[in-house]
Amino acid sequence: MPRMRAVDAAVAILEKEGVTQAFGVPGAAINPFYSAMKAHGGIHHVLARHVEGASHMADGYTRAKAGNIGLCVGTSGPAGTDMITGLYAAWADSVPILCLTGQAPVAKLDKEDFQAVDIASIAAPVTKMAKTVLEAGQVPAVFAQAFHLMRSGRPGPVLIDLPIDVQMTEIEFDPDTYTPLPVHRTAATRAQAEKAIDMLLAAERPVFIAGGGIVNAGAEAPLVELAETLGVPVIPTLMGWGAIPDDHPLMVGMAGLQTAHRYGNANLLASDLVFGIGNRWANRHTGELSTYTQGRTFIHVDIEPTQIGRVFAPDYGIASDAGAAIELFLEVARERKAAGAVGDYSGWAAECAERKRTMQRKTHFDEVPIKPQRVYEEMNRAFGRDVRYVTTIGLSQIAGAQFLHVYGSRHWINAGQAGPLGWTGPAALGVARAVPEETVVALSGDYDFQFMLEELAVGAQFAIGYVHVVVNNSYLGLIRQSQRAFDMDYQVQLAFDNINSPELEGYGVDHVKAAEALGCKAIRVRRPDDLGDAFAKATAMAAEFRVPVVVEVILERVTNIAMGVKIDSVNEFESLAISAEDAPTAVALLD
Repeated sequence: MPRMRAVDAAVAILEKEGVTQAFGVPGAAINPFYSAMKAHGGIHHVLARHVEGASHMADGYTRAKAGNIGLCVGTSGPAGTDMITGLYAAWADSVPILCLTGQAPVAKLDKEDFQAVDIASIAAPVTKMAKTVLEAGQVPAVFAQAFHLMRSGRPGPVLIDLPIDVQMTEIEFDPDTYTPLPVHRTAATRAQAEKAIDMLLAAERPVFIAGGGIVNAGAEAPLVELAETLGVPVIPTLMGWGAIPDDHPLMVGMAGLQTAHRYGNANLLASDLVFGIGNRWANRHTGELSTYTQGRTFIHVDIEPTQIGRVFAPDYGIASDAGAAIELFLEVARERKAAGAVGDYSGWAAECAERKRTMQRKTHFDEVPIKPQRVYEEMNRAFGRDVRYVTTIGLSQIAGAQFLHVYGSRHWINAGQAGPLGWTGPAALGVARAVPEETVVALSGDYDFQFMLEELAVGAQFAIGYVHVVVNNSYLGLIRQSQRAFDMDYQVQLAFDNINSPELEGYGVDHVKAAEALGCKAIRVRRPDDLGDAFAKATAMAAEFRVPVVVEVILERVTNIAMGVKIDSVNEFESLAISAEDAPTAVALLD
């Protein structure tokens, strides 16, 4: 049996499990693992400027491409605690990433040694497994179990903590005979599929809710085929956006309190049966539950059994992987259609499509400073169908979801449930690393951008080009808007007179200078008619120089973006579209 250090066995297992990319920051307690990576040579490494940034890079890398598992590496102590936000973001959105940390020697644990912390206990609530490996001989089994857990059931992150002496201990291990553990995913039964489809066919106005579980399962094409076979409209969630293209006749809008379309909410409210697949009934999708559920029958399919009934009790629940369930639903639907048992939903679908055509928000504003709606209109024009958008929380994300268009799965990459500020930039680096030949566009407000700003240097150092659109109103805009309920505007202003950049006229941080100081390119836009040229130039520069290119857009200071607490009474603060000229890049134009 071959003998090798435990870390050499770990790197060999990473290769067998398909890991080829790591993001991290070395340190004394993890140096043995780095020496194993260097000797192996098959795992590319991107040096982050902050370990939290590395964890978000791994997150973005996983989300960008089916089958990817991002790897984040850090040393002992604060490196692990820095990863917690990244683990939480991945756990909340069912994203498998593997975080490895160094640790003090086993004999020094529980002795308050330098940078020795019980990271496994800290990480346990936001991981599928968090383990400090105390015996070197357990390393292969722990790594095998990690990949099994990350891929089985509801996907999620794992943290493995490796004491330095465990890393360096020699063990017997044969990489040639290593085989990944089989993946387990709960699957629906034929009887369950028949019951669910028959319940749907008994309704007059059914809709599918397409959640992120469909994306995780790679079941986007079968979902579209199922919808087309039955003629039933689809409402994607924010995490499922792109599972059906925005311009598909049966895509009838997103519903919710914030990241939603007017027509999406109207179509859901007009339905009498809601068939959710791979979704969580998140509160910003449902809003007030009595409004969301009243008068409608609910079917819920989710891979995690404890999700069924967690928010509200459905009329029928199925614990199943979304892909396995949809394949059975499709089989039953074809049989029912061949037997003439599928009703004609074309009138209902046409009704939904008419709402999609007529219930548009206005985007074409010519004001200076620029209104944010115009930014997204011009982004639709500039970046086309194949762009990959990356974003996290904020008014920028909410407005982006209301006005941008997504035509493919994994083309809207969003930290949905956790929404940590600063996620966007490093996640975009991970996405761009995963799909280097594709156009990647990050979207941030100024505060999100200032969190983890230093990671721009990573893109410059490692030739990772993407476009980063920063909509700058020099405000914590979403928090300012929520403070309206308290009649205050308190501690949310980021504006100040920058003595080094008086041309900013009170907008505070000079993002252009900051980006250039970190080795990147940057453009500032003040007039709406200049947006298109700026986006085109930025795309060209990202391709030419292979660095992040920042496009800072100076917005009006105060804009209230549509949102509410119930999906039947969302506040519309701006003008609505009454002609095609008001919303010229909408997927369904007004006459």
